[in-house]
This record gives sequence, structure tokens and C-alpha cells, in this order.
Amino acid sequence: MKYLLSFFIVMIVSLFAVAQENTVEERPDAVFMGNSITQNWRNFHPDYFTENNFIGKGIGGEVTSQMLIRFRKDVILLQPKVVVIFAGTNDIAQNQGYVTHRQIMDNIASMADLARFHDIKVVLCSVLPAGKYIWRPEEFNQMVRPAEAIVRLNRMIAEYARENDCRYVDFWTLMSDGEGAMKKELSGDGVHPYPDAYFAMEALLTPVIKELCEP
Repeated sequence: MKYLLSFFIVMIVSLFAVAQENTVEERPDAVFMGNSITQNWRNFHPDYFTENNFIGKGIGGEVTSQMLIRFRKDVILLQPKVVVIFAGTNDIAQNQGYVTHRQIMDNIASMADLARFHDIKVVLCSVLPAGKYIWRPEEFNQMVRPAEAIVRLNRMIAEYARENDCRYVDFWTLMSDGEGAMKKELSGDGVHPYPDAYFAMEALLTPVIKELCEP
């Protein structure tokens, strides 16, 4: 009897702890999964994240396969209401070697599928425009043609979002110079936005997240 009572006490305490962890107030409204662009966002605009109950999980240089590996730890276990997946440019830059558009999209889709399975709403962001990757030799940029490759990947991301109950946020149109490169006033290297450029991105993204967080 004594052991049975102890068991029930432990169970009640455990259930209470889980309930406390899972309260709406404790859950982040959104987790941002991404690369250095997301990492810089969190560093440049920390108040945007703290005031909106957002968490930034960007790691510089990462490709989508690396994000998928850490998706459970950095997103699922945090139980956000929304995940913002902002990925793909480093895959096109071949930071970890050659990868096809289909493989990139499969990684993004796998993250989105995992999130939806765990009742986390999904926002998929377009890859930002880039005419070239400055850390790559000119021969690479001429062969890969980043501007065209990004447009193709963004079409795939948008199509997946339409067909799988995800929201798509089009940063590309907002930031493109009309020829597939980023507007010069928005970036020094053509890939990473200046701190002030994030304000326009926030104006586009925040209402989408807030709408998804509504009961």
C-alpha cells in the first residue's frame, strides 16, 4: 500500500510538471529555424524575438540536411505554436557539397512534416535573392547561377506550402533587384541582409505568425 501511494504521488507530481511545461504561457509563439541569416536576425534584433516570444535557432553555414538533424532538439522539444523554416541558400552554395533541388526540398518538407505531426504550424520562407556567393569562386557562380537556382527552389517551396497547409512568406519579391540579386541597399555582400533590412522582413512575417498563433 505504501509503495502504491508513493507511485500515485510520483505520477501526480509528474503530470503536474508536464502540464506546467505545456501551458500556453510557457510555449514559444515561434521558433525560427535557419542559417546565418536567421542567426544574424536574432543578433541584430534581439528585442524583436524577446518581445514577441520568438526563439532564434539559426546556425551559420548550415544546409538543410544539418537543420533536419537538429530539428527535434531545436524545434519539436520546445513545443512552439509556429515554426518558421528559412533555409536553402547554403545548399545552393554547396557548403556541404553538391545537392539537387529535390534533395533540398525533401529536407525542408521533412522538417515541415515533423512539425505538423506535432501540431506545430509551419511558415516556409522563400530563399533570399542572391546573384552570387562571395565565398565561392567566380567559376562556381557562373556554373551554378544562384539567381536562377534560387527562383527554382522558391517555386518548389511555394508549391509545397500550397499543397500541405503551410504558409509561404515571399521575401524574394520584397528584396530582389529585378534580376535575381539582392537590392544593393539591403546587403553588403549580396547574401546577408543589413540590420535595417530585417525591419521590412519583420513587417511581412510577423502578421502571419500572429494570425497562426490565434486560438
